[in-house]
This record gives sequence, C-alpha cells and structure tokens, in this order.
Amino acid sequence: MSNYQRTLEEVRTYIIARVPLIIIDTAERARAERLLRAIAGELSVDISYYTDARQVRSLTRSGARVDVDRDPLPYVAEEFQKKRRATFALGDCRRTGEDSSYTRELVNIAYLAQESSCTLILITADAIWPRLAQFGMMVRLDPPNMDERRALIASFVQDYRVRFPVDWTEADIDRAAALLSGFSETQIRNVLSAELVAHQALCRSHLKDLAGQKSRLFAAVSSIQPVRLPPELTVSGLDNLKAWLAEKQRVFFAPSTQLQQAGLTPPKGILLVGVSGCGKSLSAKMVAKTWELPLFRFDLGTVYDKYVGESEKKMQDALRFLDNVSPCVVWIDEIEKALAVSDGGNDVGRRVLGQFLFWLQESESRVFLVATANDITALPPELFRKGRFSELFFVDLPTADERAETLRQYCRRMLQWAPDAETLARLAAMTQGYSYADIAYAVQNLAERVLLEPDTPVDGDALAQRFRQIIPYAKTNAEILRDLRAWGAQRAVCASKRQEVCPQ
Repeated sequence: MSNYQRTLEEVRTYIIARVPLIIIDTAERARAERLLRAIAGELSVDISYYTDARQVRSLTRSGARVDVDRDPLPYVAEEFQKKRRATFALGDCRRTGEDSSYTRELVNIAYLAQESSCTLILITADAIWPRLAQFGMMVRLDPPNMDERRALIASFVQDYRVRFPVDWTEADIDRAAALLSGFSETQIRNVLSAELVAHQALCRSHLKDLAGQKSRLFAAVSSIQPVRLPPELTVSGLDNLKAWLAEKQRVFFAPSTQLQQAGLTPPKGILLVGVSGCGKSLSAKMVAKTWELPLFRFDLGTVYDKYVGESEKKMQDALRFLDNVSPCVVWIDEIEKALAVSDGGNDVGRRVLGQFLFWLQESESRVFLVATANDITALPPELFRKGRFSELFFVDLPTADERAETLRQYCRRMLQWAPDAETLARLAAMTQGYSYADIAYAVQNLAERVLLEPDTPVDGDALAQRFRQIIPYAKTNAEILRDLRAWGAQRAVCASKRQEVCPQ
C-alpha cells in the first residue's frame, strides 16, 4: 500500500472517530487537499477548507465559498459552537511549533472540537507545540512514490509527445522517476516543463540534467550542501575500490522489485580510512560523477545546537532531507571529528549518534554514503557494525604506477606539459612515500613559478628539484602511517591493488 493510500485511510478513520485534531505532516498543500476531497466524497461529509488565498470553501462537489475578512480561527470557533460533527481544515498554518497566541487559540478550538464532536485538520510541515499535539493524531503524507512519479511523468510525456520531440522510452521514464525522488507533484511538473522549454524536446541525453535540479530545489537544510563536480574529474589508482564500485553500481540501480524478490537492499555506502591527502575525499566526487547522481556534503558538526532538543531535530530534518533527495551520493568528510561529540558523557551527542546510526542501518532510501576518516582512534566502535557500511576500505600512499599516472595528469593540467615515459618513471621512483597532496603541491609550485617567470624551464629536472624541497608524508607522519597500516591490514580492504613498503 502506498503512503498516499495509507494516509487517506488513516485520516478517514480519524474523521469517522471524530478525533478533535488531525495533523497532516506535509509541505504539499495541493496533495493534501486532493486527499481530503476524496474522503469528503467517499464519506459524504462536508469538509470546509481554508487558505489565505481562497478563503473558506467546501471540498464537496458544491464547492461553496465563504469570504472571511478576519483571522480564520474565530470563524472556526464560531462554526464549532454552532454545529456538531463539523470538519474544518486549515491549509495555511503559522508557526505551530511554539507557544504563542496563535497556538493557544488552536488549543481552545481543539477543546471546542472535543466537546462538539468536531474535527480540526492542520496541514503543515512545521513542528507542533506539545500542548496542542496532545489533542490529536498525526499522519505523514510523503511525496509521490516511485509508481506515482512514473505515472505522473508518463502522463506528461504523453501530453507533449505530439507537440515536441520526445525519445523517452519506458526505461527512461523509470530513470526519470528515480532521479526525481523526493520531488512534489508540482516540482516534477515544473522540472519537466523547464527541460522542455530549455531544449524544445525531451531527449535521453537530458536525463542527467534532472539530477542537478535537486541542488536548486532542496536548499533548506543548512548542514547539507550541494557539491559541484568538476567537468574533468579523474582519480588515479584505487583500482580495488573502483572495481567494487562498478559492481555495486548495478545493484544500486536495480529495480526495487528485483531487490525485494532477492531479499536485498541497495548498497549503503563505504567508509574510507587511511592516509590524509590520498584521494579519500575525491572518491566521493568520483562516485557521484560516475553514477550520474547529485553529490551532497553533510557537515555533521553543524547539527549540534545549544538549545534543548534542537540537535535531535536538526539531525532528523537532515536525514529526512537525504531520504527525499535520493537517489544521491552523500559525502561526510572526517567523520570522526563530528562523532567524537558523542563521547565524554554527552547525552545529546549520544542521541544524535544513535539517530544517525539507526538511519544508516535501517533506511531503505537509495542514498550512497561516502564517509572519510583520518584518525581511526576517534571512531566509535558502533560505526563498524555490519549493515551500516557496505564496505570498509583502507587508502594507502600511492604506488609507483599511481604516482606516475598522477604526475602525468597534473603536468598536463597545470603545466601544459606531457612528460615522456622515462621522465615519469624517474619522478615516480623518487617520490616513494609521497602522498597525492605532496605531489600536487610540487607541481603547483612549479606552475606558479612559470606564471611569474615564463622563461622558467619545465622539465623533469625542474620538477625533481621541487620534490627534493618537500619532506614526504611517510617521513613527517611515520608513526601515524605505521599504525594506520597495521589497523588497515586487519580490518579493511585495501583500496589499491598493491602496496609499497616505504623506506624507514
């Protein structure tokens, strides 16, 4: 049963039972209105519906209207005093989560509804003041599910296929429906209309544009920010990780029916632990670009708030946001820093961590999480429980082949220079123990010198000189590297095909 149908049945039951207050948790007012209109027709009851724009109107076929030239709450109170078993829905509610004159008046109306066997329905996505919430029942009306989105898109395509070139197949409609997960009905129509106007067609090649719409439509959660992907994004090495991702990509995008029949769920994500400056963060961008999904950076540290209950609410809002914008890739950088708040007897931190871990374990949304960590000692043991991350990878210093490929890419991009194979091999040999960040710094240093002094020679010797001026990661962090490798050898899969032993 879809969420829409389940919500309809719950609201219908509560109206029949004359529950004094029903709260429909949704930002889709039009969707909630259609639900109430269906119930009004089915039960043959008159549901009066108020919005600031249209005033009071009946949701029955008569559609009778009443102009209310004042605040609607006194009008509702009068109606509940005059009539028994009346039903009134408010489509425009104001800050229902706080103690104010408005919410206190709603409490008084709830008392009247209780005495007169009436029902007040609030349509809002805001929190509800606890004193008000005690009068009623809350139902959540989710955005359209996969089947509803597919039907909506198919109808749109059918309507415009005669007037515009449309080459979308049934598989393309399914793909569009998956990409537009979390969108409201209105947003889906707006996005499709915008694509149609921009291109004067709906082409298969435009499907990837739909993913980018999420960063523009969902911007209400401060702790989650969209990440723009560079057009020429490449990640050297990490062959084991890339092979694993290529295999899991097919599972991630498999139809839900196939996964359910096999008793499977989409891959949850990966935890990348290892050496700083060796491509962990870049891997999140690589996944998003390869899978053609939007990328969001989740800053867990900003969730914590000094006010009671706000941290938990911010985490709940953030997780709900991620469920709504799925399918997507979520990047949490240096996860150990944010989760360390849960230590030291911090009750709020533990509750927030519990929320996050429960979502990580139980969420059925197609959210692929890429979390990175540098300090393994700060990671809570609960994070490693099976079922929370699909796999744990250890990222080591780059091998000779990986260093050579990285040098080739950096030299081409920053120096407009293509070193020969012999030069690359020589530079790769002398940079053993260097991180990707070390290598990038040396090439950048030479590029800056060329910018300031165009006559500066660009060759292997010039670059080698820059490398000699750098103390590599393997020497500056020898103890950390030793402990990381010992930990990774026992608990994680190596992200690269092989490792080199750095000289001590």
